[in-house]
Amino acid sequence: MILVTGATVGIGRRVVRLLRQQQQPVRSFVRLTSHYSELEHRGSDIFIGDLRREQDIEKACRGVKYIISAHGSGNDALSLDYRANIELIDQAKVQGVEHFVFISVLGADRGYEDAPVFKAKRAVERYLQSSGLDYTILRPAGLASNLLPLAESFRETGLYLLIGDPKNRTSIVSTDDLARIVVDSLTVADACNQILPVGGAEILLREDIPKIFSRIFNKEPIVINVPLFAVDSFRGALGLFNSSAQTSLGTFRTLLANEFFCTSEETANLERIFNFQLETLENFLRRYVEI
Repeated sequence: MILVTGATVGIGRRVVRLLRQQQQPVRSFVRLTSHYSELEHRGSDIFIGDLRREQDIEKACRGVKYIISAHGSGNDALSLDYRANIELIDQAKVQGVEHFVFISVLGADRGYEDAPVFKAKRAVERYLQSSGLDYTILRPAGLASNLLPLAESFRETGLYLLIGDPKNRTSIVSTDDLARIVVDSLTVADACNQILPVGGAEILLREDIPKIFSRIFNKEPIVINVPLFAVDSFRGALGLFNSSAQTSLGTFRTLLANEFFCTSEETANLERIFNFQLETLENFLRRYVEI
């Protein structure tokens, strides 16, 4: 049995789909209020619980051989990105789990002190490495599926909001490619006990993204480039009323202010380990949004 957390959204949903296509037994950890009917229809076992509750994690881990941690944290990095993953690792040890796949973030090891998600994920990485479990830690540079709402908005308006330096580099990975890498990490020997940066097939400038939208929809982009200090001003004002929201914006600002890309050597190594060619961002978007 393979336990997947974060199973109803983004990468987690795609991982469950792929596992079920391979006829693998899957237990999807879901919240009561989430939309999990598709997973149930595909034959996944459904475990309804809360990752903030240790007893729920303990029950979900019973009898599993593999764990894939694919959940995000929203505004609660301490409880979900950190504590929930620590408890998952502890339960994996109790259950004798054979392999633990953890989806971290590119740059987790850079010491971004103002980014709660980065700090939490790096702490979990260290804990997993010292746990004695076989593991694979994946550090994606960014998920192509996160751009789908922006693409749909661009389709309607032609507008693209670009915050910060348009020359910052990125290598956004196809979410479908990442799902394949996650699943294959359970069995590919060269992925065992490795930390792997995961990017897309190419290194892009952030200003290239509206150009890709323009080609897909045959529409000239109207790019609104907002300087980073505008985010800082908003964050500072927000802190007067909501300190927790101000803290969570630190991760968002870190993502805007820095470059997150994989080198060509890292990409080539990833393609060698998993034996397939990574998809370009443009091809991913065309598959999902082009009429």
